[in-house]
Amino acid sequence: MLQSTAPVFILIISSVVLKKKLFRSDILAVLFTMAGIVLFFFDDMGGGKLPGNIVGVLSGIALAGMYSFMGEAGEEERMNGIFWGNLFTAICGIPFVFITKAPVEAEHLMYILILGIVQLGIPYILLVQASRTCPPLTCSLLGMLEPLLNPLWVFIFDGEKPGMLSFIGAAVVLVTITVWSIVKAKRPPEQEAEA
Repeated sequence: MLQSTAPVFILIISSVVLKKKLFRSDILAVLFTMAGIVLFFFDDMGGGKLPGNIVGVLSGIALAGMYSFMGEAGEEERMNGIFWGNLFTAICGIPFVFITKAPVEAEHLMYILILGIVQLGIPYILLVQASRTCPPLTCSLLGMLEPLLNPLWVFIFDGEKPGMLSFIGAAVVLVTITVWSIVKAKRPPEQEAEA
């Protein structure tokens, strides 16, 4: 959930660092989306531990930075950034293979390859392509749909039913993103370019 704070940081980076104009509809969309995400995860929320919460918020800042600066870069720089970011992540994760006693079998490696290619590789390529014309806040808010769909897949394939607050939160996020997209599409092109 803390990584879902990325749209808030995108607004801050856009306004303070990139000196872009913010629209009231963008701010409201972020606020309502955040409220929906909180409702969605409310049943599973706990206080957590401070180090984990700090890492969670930092991951939201890092994600916001990725979205914000990827839109400002050329295609080669975007692909290089994704490559180096994932390589750094892999380097950070490799020591844990030797620290933990998790069994590594052929089936596990197959799942890792599937997740690496289907869940991360292809979506990152599509994100790089989309970021040429899709503004950072739009990419980020659309990315909010992914955590909402995870319980849906679990419900379909495992039968685990989400709570009522999760349904309400998901509805808030879906309606907010839909209404915001319509409002955004109706903005004059010169205003959109300025933002």
